[in-house]
Amino acid sequence: MSVVPRWALLSAGSAPLFLVGGWTVAQAAQPDGFDPIRQTISALAATDADHRWIMTVGLAGLGLCHLVTALGLVTAAPAGRGLLALGGLATVVLVVFPQRPDGSITHVVAAGVAFGALAVWPALAVPWRTARPKALEQPDGTAPSGPARWPAFAVTALLLGLLGWFAAVFFTDGAWIGLTERLVAAAEAVVPLAAVLAALTRRRPLP
Repeated sequence: MSVVPRWALLSAGSAPLFLVGGWTVAQAAQPDGFDPIRQTISALAATDADHRWIMTVGLAGLGLCHLVTALGLVTAAPAGRGLLALGGLATVVLVVFPQRPDGSITHVVAAGVAFGALAVWPALAVPWRTARPKALEQPDGTAPSGPARWPAFAVTALLLGLLGWFAAVFFTDGAWIGLTERLVAAAEAVVPLAAVLAALTRRRPLP
């Protein structure tokens, strides 16, 4: 049995639902002409958006889910859990300071922190110590482990690649801002769920 509580699965599974469900419903509520390929997720929760509360709830739910998941993912290293929590907190902050027609530095900074933290946390969630106390060994003599190291690094590399693509399009005012943002945001929302599912397959260490 895993040391990760079952409620962490609920929070991790709800995160992508809040995000993707939020932007799907919010896009449908916008007037004709809204282009999800060219327009960002933040535009759906901007102060001048129609029915902005829909995406606001979606983003707030996403951030809170990440905070709860970070609390429950006890098999991950503290640095990784801290970055996951930081990503969740930054997501909540960008909800409190929404995008405005005249711009919002706080919103942009919070979004940058959220994207960056949620891209890097998987690599830092891997416990680096390989020597474990005898008392923590499994019945078969093996030690309980956190996320697998190289898969975690590969996931972080993928997320950083998607984030770099989005950043390049964003800073060059490219036509695919909305698409690239949705790709990296969706990927980052799913990774905590994968981490929790992996942790739940591990057995609880002996007392």
